[in-house]
Amino acid sequence: MATEPEPVPPPDETDATPPPEDRTDGRPDDIQNDVQDDAQKDGARRDDDVRKDLAEAQDAWRRALADLDNLRKRHARELEESRQTERARTASEWLPVLDHLELALAHARSDPSSVLKGVEAVRDQAVGVLARLGYPRQEESGVPFDPNRHEVVRVVDDPDTEPGTVVEVLRPGYGQDGRQLRPMAVAVSRRE
Repeated sequence: MATEPEPVPPPDETDATPPPEDRTDGRPDDIQNDVQDDAQKDGARRDDDVRKDLAEAQDAWRRALADLDNLRKRHARELEESRQTERARTASEWLPVLDHLELALAHARSDPSSVLKGVEAVRDQAVGVLARLGYPRQEESGVPFDPNRHEVVRVVDDPDTEPGTVVEVLRPGYGQDGRQLRPMAVAVSRRE
């Protein structure tokens, strides 16, 4: 006799595969806390990085300020050294002039007529010193008045010259364009 197939029993609940584990043990706050903890750790790391970057920037800023202060001090020191060197050079240029003035005074006692030649020689030497220092003597007349080089002391009527022409130099000037030690004191013909 033929056998009937056995009926399939209904699925047993014990044979079923278990559902995935609930990691929260039924507490959804644990997941949120884990996320918050991770965010706090990341935030703490970012805060530490920001603090580190800030500390490095502040250190670099302080070093830059110190470098600037040292540069200012070095510049002031070098400037003062340069000024002292230039003063010494200028003073040494005048020493021969003083020596010759003393010689002229010594000869004046023995021969008064030689004083004039001695004083003229000392003046020429002093003019040479000024020229070597970059301030040559300026005393030309018959040139047009230039307010950058001339100082008008007197105005005269001179029909033989153009108006605004230097007629006479009353005191020589020293220097060149842009580097005047003193302008020439001049008499200028009157403008009509």
